[in-house]
Amino acid sequence: MEAPPFPAAAIAAARDAVKAHLRIEGAHEDAAIERVVATALALGEAFTGTAWIARDWQAAMPATRGWQLLATAPVTAITQVEGLPAGGPASALPADGYAIDIDANGQGWVRVTAAEAMGGRVRVTFAAGAAAGWGDLPPPIAQGAVLLAAHCLEARIEGAAPPAVVAALWRPWRRMRLGEALRPA
Repeated sequence: MEAPPFPAAAIAAARDAVKAHLRIEGAHEDAAIERVVATALALGEAFTGTAWIARDWQAAMPATRGWQLLATAPVTAITQVEGLPAGGPASALPADGYAIDIDANGQGWVRVTAAEAMGGRVRVTFAAGAAAGWGDLPPPIAQGAVLLAAHCLEARIEGAAPPAVVAALWRPWRRMRLGEALRPA
């Protein structure tokens, strides 16, 4: 599953934070900083296993009767489940053709009961993210993203390893999966 792009407002706010940190004035490097900021945010989400900034996601998965875990969390809403037949276009499953659940940990679960989807795949559309925007992120997460982006900009020539403080700032928010996830009863 490919992560959707970050909202433009979040990228712009993070860019401004990086520029303030590095004392960069003017807009001559904005495009480069925005690319690095998007990379830092994506790396942070991958490291923590959490969607930081709310946006709409899609996941394709096998159509099975068993509960399946969406890979991204925290899920705030599951908005659509569509059948993806092997040779045809996607079509919305009827409401009684699937079940959805969001547990107390923000993990989204889906199971398919529609016979027309069996043997195929489904596409699940859902909203996930811990914060509405850049300004709503916990300060250690935002600071780690700024430090990583600043490091990437400053180390363009050197290629040095990222600062260890970034992982230290993000580690308390890291979600770990040990073994196969089982849906709680």
